[in-house]
Amino acid sequence: MGLDEEARARAEVWNYAFGYINCRVVKCAVELEIPDIVRKHAGAGAGGPVSLSELSSAVGVPTEPLHRIMRFLIHHRIFKTSPPPPHAESSSSDEVHYAATPLSGLLTRDNLAPFMLLQGTPPGPNRGITPEALRTGRRPDLKSVNGEDTWSVPDFGYHMKVFTDSMAAHARVATQAVIDNFPEGFEGIETLLDVGGRHGMALSMLVKAFPWLRGTVLDLPKIVDHAPPLEGIHFVGGSMFENIPNSNAVMLMWILHDWSDEACIDILKKCKDAIPKDTGKVMIVEAVIDEDGEGDEYAGARLSLDMVMMSVMVKGKERTYKEWAYLLEEAGFSRHNVVNIKTVVSVIEAYP
Repeated sequence: MGLDEEARARAEVWNYAFGYINCRVVKCAVELEIPDIVRKHAGAGAGGPVSLSELSSAVGVPTEPLHRIMRFLIHHRIFKTSPPPPHAESSSSDEVHYAATPLSGLLTRDNLAPFMLLQGTPPGPNRGITPEALRTGRRPDLKSVNGEDTWSVPDFGYHMKVFTDSMAAHARVATQAVIDNFPEGFEGIETLLDVGGRHGMALSMLVKAFPWLRGTVLDLPKIVDHAPPLEGIHFVGGSMFENIPNSNAVMLMWILHDWSDEACIDILKKCKDAIPKDTGKVMIVEAVIDEDGEGDEYAGARLSLDMVMMSVMVKGKERTYKEWAYLLEEAGFSRHNVVNIKTVVSVIEAYP
Protein backbone atom coordinates (compact mmCIF):
# COMPACT_ATOMS: atom_id res chain seq x y z
CA MET A 1 0.00 0.00 0.00
CA GLY A 2 1.61 3.28 -1.15
CA LEU A 3 1.55 6.52 0.78
CA ASP A 4 -1.26 7.97 -1.37
CA GLU A 5 -3.36 4.86 -0.83
CA GLU A 6 -2.71 4.97 2.90
CA ALA A 7 -3.78 8.61 3.00
CA ARG A 8 -6.99 7.81 1.10
CA ALA A 9 -7.67 4.91 3.46
CA ARG A 10 -7.26 7.15 6.53
CA ALA A 11 -9.80 9.55 5.07
CA GLU A 12 -12.18 6.88 3.82
CA VAL A 13 -12.41 5.03 7.13
CA TRP A 14 -14.14 8.08 8.62
CA ASN A 15 -16.75 7.95 5.85
CA TYR A 16 -17.62 4.43 7.00
CA ALA A 17 -17.55 5.43 10.66
CA PHE A 18 -20.10 8.19 10.03
CA GLY A 19 -21.84 6.64 7.04
CA TYR A 20 -25.04 5.84 8.94
CA ILE A 21 -25.80 9.56 9.25
CA ASN A 22 -26.13 10.12 5.50
CA CYS A 23 -29.45 8.31 5.24
CA ARG A 24 -30.73 9.96 8.41
CA VAL A 25 -30.05 13.47 7.11
CA VAL A 26 -31.57 12.76 3.70
CA LYS A 27 -34.62 11.21 5.36
CA CYS A 28 -35.00 14.32 7.53
CA ALA A 29 -34.82 16.57 4.45
CA VAL A 30 -37.46 14.44 2.73
CA GLU A 31 -39.73 14.53 5.80
CA LEU A 32 -39.41 18.34 5.82
CA GLU A 33 -40.24 18.25 2.08
CA ILE A 34 -37.23 20.46 1.32
CA PRO A 35 -36.76 19.04 -2.22
CA ASP A 36 -40.42 19.79 -3.00
CA ILE A 37 -40.23 23.29 -1.51
CA VAL A 38 -37.08 24.21 -3.46
CA ARG A 39 -38.61 22.93 -6.70
CA LYS A 40 -41.93 24.68 -6.06
CA HIS A 41 -40.17 27.96 -5.24
CA ALA A 42 -38.24 27.84 -8.51
CA GLY A 43 -41.48 27.49 -10.43
CA ALA A 44 -43.61 29.98 -8.49
CA GLY A 45 -44.08 33.50 -9.84
CA ALA A 46 -40.73 35.01 -10.74
CA GLY A 47 -39.17 31.84 -9.38
CA GLY A 48 -35.51 31.27 -8.72
CA PRO A 49 -33.45 29.98 -5.80
CA VAL A 50 -34.86 30.05 -2.27
CA SER A 51 -33.10 31.94 0.52
CA LEU A 52 -32.21 30.41 3.87
CA SER A 53 -34.77 32.56 5.67
CA GLU A 54 -37.52 31.66 3.17
CA LEU A 55 -36.73 27.98 3.52
CA SER A 56 -36.61 28.31 7.31
CA SER A 57 -40.07 29.86 7.32
CA ALA A 58 -41.44 27.17 5.01
CA VAL A 59 -40.18 24.19 7.03
CA GLY A 60 -40.44 25.71 10.52
CA VAL A 61 -36.80 25.08 11.41
CA PRO A 62 -34.47 27.82 12.76
CA THR A 63 -31.88 29.09 10.33
CA GLU A 64 -28.82 27.90 12.28
CA PRO A 65 -29.51 24.13 12.26
CA LEU A 66 -31.12 24.38 8.82
CA HIS A 67 -27.99 26.02 7.41
CA ARG A 68 -25.91 23.13 8.73
CA ILE A 69 -28.25 20.55 7.24
CA MET A 70 -28.19 22.30 3.87
CA ARG A 71 -24.40 22.60 3.98
CA PHE A 72 -24.19 18.83 4.41
CA LEU A 73 -26.66 18.21 1.56
CA ILE A 74 -24.78 20.61 -0.73
CA HIS A 75 -21.56 18.70 -0.10
CA HIS A 76 -23.36 15.55 -1.26
CA ARG A 77 -24.68 17.32 -4.40
CA ILE A 78 -28.32 17.09 -3.30
CA PHE A 79 -28.63 20.89 -3.50
CA LYS A 80 -26.38 23.70 -4.68
CA THR A 81 -25.86 27.32 -3.71
CA SER A 82 -26.98 29.93 -6.18
CA PRO A 83 -26.79 33.71 -6.61
CA PRO A 84 -29.94 35.49 -5.38
CA PRO A 85 -32.58 36.23 -8.00
CA PRO A 86 -32.52 39.74 -9.50
CA HIS A 87 -35.70 40.69 -7.65
CA ALA A 88 -34.35 39.75 -4.20
CA GLU A 89 -34.68 42.36 -1.49
CA SER A 90 -31.44 43.94 -0.30
CA SER A 91 -31.90 42.34 3.12
CA SER A 92 -31.85 38.89 1.57
CA SER A 93 -29.33 39.49 -1.19
CA ASP A 94 -26.48 38.66 1.18
CA GLU A 95 -28.13 35.44 2.33
CA VAL A 96 -27.20 32.06 0.99
CA HIS A 97 -29.68 30.85 -1.62
CA TYR A 98 -30.37 27.25 -2.61
CA ALA A 99 -31.27 25.68 -5.92
CA ALA A 100 -32.25 22.18 -7.00
CA THR A 101 -29.97 19.57 -8.56
CA PRO A 102 -30.77 16.35 -10.45
CA LEU A 103 -30.43 14.51 -7.11
CA SER A 104 -32.91 16.72 -5.26
CA GLY A 105 -35.31 16.29 -8.17
CA LEU A 106 -35.31 12.55 -7.47
CA LEU A 107 -36.16 13.12 -3.79
CA THR A 108 -39.53 14.79 -4.25
CA ARG A 109 -42.79 13.25 -3.07
CA ASP A 110 -43.77 12.25 -6.60
CA ASN A 111 -40.45 10.50 -7.17
CA LEU A 112 -38.28 8.45 -4.76
CA ALA A 113 -39.00 10.30 -1.50
CA PRO A 114 -41.30 7.52 -0.18
CA PHE A 115 -38.58 4.96 -0.85
CA MET A 116 -36.04 7.04 1.09
CA LEU A 117 -38.46 7.15 4.02
CA LEU A 118 -38.59 3.35 4.10
CA GLN A 119 -34.79 3.06 4.16
CA GLY A 120 -34.75 5.32 7.19
CA THR A 121 -37.53 3.29 8.86
CA PRO A 122 -36.30 -0.28 9.36
CA PRO A 123 -39.07 -2.84 10.02
CA GLY A 124 -37.57 -4.21 13.22
CA PRO A 125 -34.83 -3.65 15.79
CA ASN A 126 -32.90 -6.85 15.08
CA ARG A 127 -31.10 -6.56 11.79
CA GLY A 128 -29.97 -9.46 9.64
CA ILE A 129 -26.35 -8.30 9.43
CA THR A 130 -25.38 -9.43 12.92
CA PRO A 131 -23.10 -12.27 14.00
CA GLU A 132 -26.09 -14.29 15.26
CA ALA A 133 -28.15 -13.85 12.10
CA LEU A 134 -25.21 -14.61 9.82
CA ARG A 135 -24.26 -17.73 11.82
CA THR A 136 -27.78 -19.15 12.15
CA GLY A 137 -29.31 -17.91 8.91
CA ARG A 138 -32.32 -16.58 10.80
CA ARG A 139 -33.53 -13.44 12.51
CA PRO A 140 -35.34 -14.10 15.78
CA ASP A 141 -37.90 -11.34 15.15
CA LEU A 142 -39.14 -12.72 11.82
CA LYS A 143 -42.13 -14.99 11.34
CA SER A 144 -42.09 -17.81 8.81
CA VAL A 145 -44.43 -18.60 5.92
CA ASN A 146 -43.81 -21.65 3.71
CA GLY A 147 -40.57 -22.10 5.61
CA GLU A 148 -39.36 -18.64 4.57
CA ASP A 149 -38.72 -15.53 6.64
CA THR A 150 -41.38 -12.88 5.94
CA TRP A 151 -41.85 -9.15 6.40
CA SER A 152 -44.46 -9.84 9.11
CA VAL A 153 -42.37 -8.69 12.06
CA PRO A 154 -44.30 -7.76 15.23
CA ASP A 155 -43.97 -3.99 14.82
CA PHE A 156 -44.27 -3.80 11.06
CA GLY A 157 -47.91 -2.73 11.11
CA TYR A 158 -46.75 0.73 12.12
CA HIS A 159 -44.61 0.94 9.00
CA MET A 160 -47.08 -0.60 6.52
CA LYS A 161 -48.09 2.70 4.91
CA VAL A 162 -44.42 3.71 4.59
CA PHE A 163 -43.70 0.31 3.02
CA THR A 164 -46.64 0.52 0.60
CA ASP A 165 -45.74 4.08 -0.44
CA SER A 166 -42.11 3.01 -0.88
CA MET A 167 -43.00 0.08 -3.12
CA ALA A 168 -45.25 2.35 -5.17
CA ALA A 169 -42.39 4.83 -5.58
CA HIS A 170 -40.03 2.10 -6.73
CA ALA A 171 -42.66 0.68 -9.07
CA ARG A 172 -43.22 4.12 -10.58
CA VAL A 173 -39.51 4.71 -11.28
CA ALA A 174 -38.73 1.16 -12.44
CA THR A 175 -41.82 0.94 -14.63
CA GLN A 176 -41.07 4.25 -16.32
CA ALA A 177 -37.57 2.91 -17.09
CA VAL A 178 -39.17 -0.20 -18.61
CA ILE A 179 -41.56 1.90 -20.71
CA ASP A 180 -38.82 4.24 -21.91
CA ASN A 181 -36.16 1.63 -22.64
CA PHE A 182 -38.00 -1.59 -23.50
CA PRO A 183 -41.39 -0.88 -25.10
CA GLU A 184 -40.86 -3.69 -27.59
CA GLY A 185 -41.08 -6.14 -24.69
CA PHE A 186 -44.87 -5.70 -24.61
CA GLU A 187 -45.59 -6.15 -28.30
CA GLY A 188 -47.99 -9.01 -28.91
CA ILE A 189 -49.00 -9.33 -25.24
CA GLU A 190 -52.75 -9.06 -24.65
CA THR A 191 -52.99 -10.06 -20.98
CA LEU A 192 -50.34 -9.33 -18.35
CA LEU A 193 -50.39 -10.66 -14.78
CA ASP A 194 -48.41 -8.72 -12.17
CA VAL A 195 -47.53 -11.09 -9.32
CA GLY A 196 -47.22 -9.26 -6.01
CA GLY A 197 -48.25 -6.01 -7.67
CA ARG A 198 -49.89 -4.62 -4.51
CA HIS A 199 -52.16 -1.71 -5.51
CA GLY A 200 -51.36 -1.81 -9.22
CA MET A 201 -48.98 1.13 -9.63
CA ALA A 202 -46.73 -0.62 -12.17
CA LEU A 203 -49.52 -2.28 -14.11
CA SER A 204 -51.60 0.89 -14.37
CA MET A 205 -48.62 2.69 -15.94
CA LEU A 206 -48.07 -0.16 -18.39
CA VAL A 207 -51.73 -0.30 -19.41
CA LYS A 208 -51.70 3.45 -20.02
CA ALA A 209 -48.47 3.25 -22.05
CA PHE A 210 -49.58 0.17 -24.00
CA PRO A 211 -53.39 0.44 -24.34
CA TRP A 212 -53.78 -3.00 -25.87
CA LEU A 213 -52.82 -4.61 -22.54
CA ARG A 214 -55.34 -5.97 -20.08
CA GLY A 215 -53.87 -6.25 -16.62
CA THR A 216 -54.41 -8.41 -13.53
CA VAL A 217 -52.74 -7.96 -10.16
CA LEU A 218 -52.27 -11.00 -7.94
CA ASP A 219 -51.52 -10.27 -4.30
CA LEU A 220 -52.61 -11.35 -0.84
CA PRO A 221 -56.29 -10.69 -0.08
CA LYS A 222 -55.38 -8.28 2.74
CA ILE A 223 -53.47 -6.21 0.17
CA VAL A 224 -55.86 -6.19 -2.80
CA ASP A 225 -58.92 -5.70 -0.57
CA HIS A 226 -57.65 -2.15 0.05
CA ALA A 227 -56.61 -1.41 -3.53
CA PRO A 228 -58.38 1.54 -5.17
CA PRO A 229 -60.21 0.75 -8.43
CA LEU A 230 -58.04 1.31 -11.51
CA GLU A 231 -59.23 1.42 -15.09
CA GLY A 232 -58.15 -1.64 -17.04
CA ILE A 233 -56.87 -3.46 -13.93
CA HIS A 234 -58.43 -6.52 -12.30
CA PHE A 235 -57.36 -7.51 -8.77
CA VAL A 236 -57.19 -11.12 -7.58
CA GLY A 237 -56.58 -12.13 -3.98
CA GLY A 238 -54.41 -15.19 -3.54
CA SER A 239 -50.95 -16.62 -2.91
CA MET A 240 -48.26 -17.09 -5.54
CA PHE A 241 -47.29 -20.26 -3.68
CA GLU A 242 -50.72 -21.78 -4.31
CA ASN A 243 -52.03 -20.68 -7.70
CA ILE A 244 -51.07 -18.21 -10.44
CA PRO A 245 -53.88 -17.30 -12.89
CA ASN A 246 -53.34 -17.91 -16.60
CA SER A 247 -52.09 -15.01 -18.70
CA ASN A 248 -50.15 -14.30 -21.91
CA ALA A 249 -47.27 -13.01 -19.79
CA VAL A 250 -46.39 -12.82 -16.10
CA MET A 251 -44.39 -10.02 -14.47
CA LEU A 252 -42.49 -10.31 -11.20
CA MET A 253 -41.16 -6.92 -10.13
CA TRP A 254 -38.97 -6.94 -7.03
CA ILE A 255 -40.53 -10.17 -5.77
CA LEU A 256 -37.98 -12.95 -6.13
CA HIS A 257 -35.19 -11.15 -4.27
CA ASP A 258 -37.26 -11.67 -1.10
CA TRP A 259 -37.00 -15.45 -1.30
CA SER A 260 -34.56 -18.36 -1.20
CA ASP A 261 -33.53 -20.25 -4.34
CA GLU A 262 -35.92 -23.10 -3.51
CA ALA A 263 -38.89 -20.75 -3.09
CA CYS A 264 -38.00 -18.85 -6.28
CA ILE A 265 -37.87 -22.06 -8.31
CA ASP A 266 -41.30 -23.03 -6.96
CA ILE A 267 -42.75 -19.61 -7.89
CA LEU A 268 -41.14 -19.67 -11.34
CA LYS A 269 -42.50 -23.14 -12.10
CA LYS A 270 -46.02 -21.93 -11.30
CA CYS A 271 -45.48 -18.88 -13.50
CA LYS A 272 -44.29 -21.08 -16.37
CA ASP A 273 -47.40 -23.26 -16.04
CA ALA A 274 -49.63 -20.15 -16.21
CA ILE A 275 -48.44 -18.93 -19.64
CA PRO A 276 -48.82 -20.36 -23.18
CA LYS A 277 -45.98 -22.74 -24.04
CA ASP A 278 -45.45 -21.32 -27.52
CA THR A 279 -45.99 -17.57 -27.08
CA GLY A 280 -45.84 -16.85 -23.35
CA LYS A 281 -43.05 -15.35 -21.29
CA VAL A 282 -42.18 -14.34 -17.74
CA MET A 283 -40.71 -10.87 -17.20
CA ILE A 284 -38.58 -10.57 -14.06
CA VAL A 285 -37.70 -7.00 -13.06
CA GLU A 286 -34.82 -7.32 -10.62
CA ALA A 287 -31.21 -6.31 -10.05
CA VAL A 288 -28.49 -8.36 -11.75
CA ILE A 289 -25.27 -8.15 -9.76
CA ASP A 290 -22.05 -7.64 -11.73
CA GLU A 291 -19.32 -8.69 -9.31
CA ASP A 292 -16.69 -6.81 -11.33
CA GLY A 293 -18.77 -3.68 -11.73
CA GLU A 294 -16.29 -2.06 -14.09
CA GLY A 295 -17.82 1.06 -15.64
CA ASP A 296 -21.29 0.36 -14.21
CA GLU A 297 -22.69 3.40 -12.40
CA TYR A 298 -25.31 1.24 -10.65
CA ALA A 299 -22.92 -1.46 -9.37
CA GLY A 300 -22.56 0.13 -5.94
CA ALA A 301 -26.31 0.62 -5.56
CA ARG A 302 -26.97 -3.02 -6.42
CA LEU A 303 -24.39 -4.23 -3.90
CA SER A 304 -25.90 -1.91 -1.26
CA LEU A 305 -29.34 -3.30 -2.08
CA ASP A 306 -27.96 -6.80 -1.49
CA MET A 307 -26.84 -5.69 1.99
CA VAL A 308 -30.31 -4.26 2.62
CA MET A 309 -31.86 -7.59 1.68
CA MET A 310 -29.47 -9.41 3.99
CA SER A 311 -30.39 -7.06 6.80
CA VAL A 312 -34.14 -7.57 6.54
CA MET A 313 -34.72 -11.02 5.02
CA VAL A 314 -31.62 -13.20 5.63
CA LYS A 315 -32.60 -15.65 2.86
CA GLY A 316 -33.47 -12.90 0.40
CA LYS A 317 -30.71 -11.60 -1.86
CA GLU A 318 -29.77 -9.91 -5.10
CA ARG A 319 -28.41 -12.34 -7.69
CA THR A 320 -25.73 -12.48 -10.35
CA TYR A 321 -26.47 -13.46 -13.94
CA LYS A 322 -25.25 -17.02 -13.22
CA GLU A 323 -27.55 -17.27 -10.21
CA TRP A 324 -30.55 -16.09 -12.25
CA ALA A 325 -29.67 -18.54 -15.03
CA TYR A 326 -29.56 -21.38 -12.48
CA LEU A 327 -33.04 -20.53 -11.14
CA LEU A 328 -34.55 -20.34 -14.62
CA GLU A 329 -32.98 -23.60 -15.77
CA GLU A 330 -34.12 -25.40 -12.61
CA ALA A 331 -37.64 -24.04 -13.15
CA GLY A 332 -37.66 -25.54 -16.66
CA PHE A 333 -37.38 -22.46 -18.88
CA SER A 334 -35.77 -23.15 -22.25
CA ARG A 335 -34.12 -19.77 -22.77
CA HIS A 336 -33.81 -16.28 -21.32
CA ASN A 337 -32.22 -12.92 -21.94
CA VAL A 338 -31.39 -9.83 -19.87
CA VAL A 339 -32.35 -6.32 -20.99
CA ASN A 340 -30.57 -3.26 -19.58
CA ILE A 341 -33.16 -0.55 -18.83
CA LYS A 342 -30.65 2.00 -17.50
CA THR A 343 -31.53 1.82 -13.82
CA VAL A 344 -30.73 -0.33 -10.78
CA VAL A 345 -32.94 -3.18 -12.05
CA SER A 346 -32.97 -5.04 -15.36
CA VAL A 347 -35.64 -7.01 -17.23
CA ILE A 348 -35.02 -10.76 -17.42
CA GLU A 349 -37.22 -12.40 -20.04
CA ALA A 350 -37.77 -16.15 -19.59
CA TYR A 351 -39.46 -18.39 -22.14
CA PRO A 352 -41.00 -21.88 -21.58
